[in-house]
Amino acid sequence: MVEDLKPIPINIFDMIVITGAAGFIASNLIGFLNTKGYYDLVLVDDFSNAEKNKNFEGKRYSQKVHRLEFSNWLNQNHRLVQFVFHIGAKSATTGFPKSVYDELNLEYSKMVWSHCVQFGLPLVYASSAATYGMGELGYSDSHDVVSKLHPLNDYGVSKNDFDKWALSQEKAPFFWAGLKYFNVYGPNEYHKGRMASVVYHAYNQIKATGKMKLFKSHHPDFKDGEQQRDFVYVNDLSEIMTFLMTQRPSSGLYNIGSGVARTFLDLVSQTFVSMGLKPQIEFVDTPIDIRDKYQYFTQAEMSKLQSVGYSKPMYDLETGVDDYVTNYLLTQSYF
Repeated sequence: MVEDLKPIPINIFDMIVITGAAGFIASNLIGFLNTKGYYDLVLVDDFSNAEKNKNFEGKRYSQKVHRLEFSNWLNQNHRLVQFVFHIGAKSATTGFPKSVYDELNLEYSKMVWSHCVQFGLPLVYASSAATYGMGELGYSDSHDVVSKLHPLNDYGVSKNDFDKWALSQEKAPFFWAGLKYFNVYGPNEYHKGRMASVVYHAYNQIKATGKMKLFKSHHPDFKDGEQQRDFVYVNDLSEIMTFLMTQRPSSGLYNIGSGVARTFLDLVSQTFVSMGLKPQIEFVDTPIDIRDKYQYFTQAEMSKLQSVGYSKPMYDLETGVDDYVTNYLLTQSYF
């Protein structure tokens, strides 16, 4: 007896390009799109990191293209492409000369943008909340503040430089969105090392020592461990990017966060709970070399995204951390 095969869902999109495909956020998007019936995916990366490549193992896609070959590939295959997600970037905030960030985050992004203009392709690209610096001007995704922002490192500068460049262009993709990701956590970040999320580091430190160390507060308005960040679960990013792909609302920059600032104590306490342990937290001095640039509060203003019709509830911190710890970290699984 021949087993019945489930039909592959028919979607209005044929081929979707995803750069940075072996990375944390992009690989989650690939898996999410697979669950929605999208399989004609072109993965763009350098694919040189065996650890990162585990992020897309078992996922369905059409082909892989080396990032250095992508420009030529797109010249030859643009008629087949329906959408471009440009998520690839040098995301480490330190350890590289400015020229590396300029090449990978600025000039490469200009190339992708220009090709999308030339071939009439819609584009979603990854910006970053690192563009906001210390938050002196708040966390509004208004275009009016972009030229006034002061990022704290070369990574943030490169992302803001591209945002400024994009906004200054007379010719743009007929739909485009630059996404300012806040503090993202979730599966597929095993390769990120020190740049991985606080949840990931908390899990590993608790597993190894039974306790977690957090920075003391050196700000009179915040108690120890009550520094706040906008932590956003990576699944919400995939939901939002898919919404933008299918709905194509107004073009522009969009914050992508939970919209709710939570404390490091909240996050670490939930990590202990999800591991079935009683919280044991110690506080250590914030290192002198980062103390003057340490952020005590970030919170995405999410009204612009909501105003264009995105209404799906975001993961709250407890639900997101519990899903990440119990379904991925405890079993060392991938999404």
